[in-house]
Amino acid sequence: MISGGGMRGLQRLGLGPRVFLGLLLAVVLGACTHERTGPVSKHYADFATRAPRNNTVYVCHAYGCRLQTPFRFTDGDIAALKTLMSKTRKGDTAAEERRAVAYAIGWMERRVGDVLGTSADRPGMDFTASGDPTQQDCVDEATNTTSYLLILERNNLLKHHTVSTPFSKENLLRGVAGWPHWTAVLKENANGQGWAVDSWIYVNGENPAVVEVEHWYISSLAELPSPTR
Repeated sequence: MISGGGMRGLQRLGLGPRVFLGLLLAVVLGACTHERTGPVSKHYADFATRAPRNNTVYVCHAYGCRLQTPFRFTDGDIAALKTLMSKTRKGDTAAEERRAVAYAIGWMERRVGDVLGTSADRPGMDFTASGDPTQQDCVDEATNTTSYLLILERNNLLKHHTVSTPFSKENLLRGVAGWPHWTAVLKENANGQGWAVDSWIYVNGENPAVVEVEHWYISSLAELPSPTR
């Protein structure tokens, strides 16, 4: 499978003329990780989209954040998320918080999808889907998941983690199967461990995979863990 948004992501980052150099380096270096430093806001600037404002997110869809539609999580939605996460956690630990986050992200995707039509989003990459407002590529998914995580964070629903800047990984030696793929990231407060939170590989509303960033998207998407339960 091709990681959606790879080429568009590179273009939006201003890497057009250097893509060929990157491809040549990939042949030499194999797998590459493009970790990004700085505030999460830089990701939104890079992809010309908007960070959440209060409890309103600007949902990316149609591939590469081509469309951006506002959606407001109501006070009732926030209360429902708080209840869901509380019921999901089996203890006050970072691992249990990640489980609760996975359920919350799935809930938020379904909530948004039922209103915007992205509930029809198919998993992975679809060559025919670019421009389709019901579909989302990995840039859309990574951006939206980051926005959802920020909503959780600003409503004090995260204790053991902080929302970090999305990043991408690639292994162009595998051809299109190793094209750059983006993910949202949580950082564990106690030890700085980064956790990829990836919804793109599953149908809309399924719990995302939550996995250590160094173990995410190493050989193939097929080797990622199942949705977090």
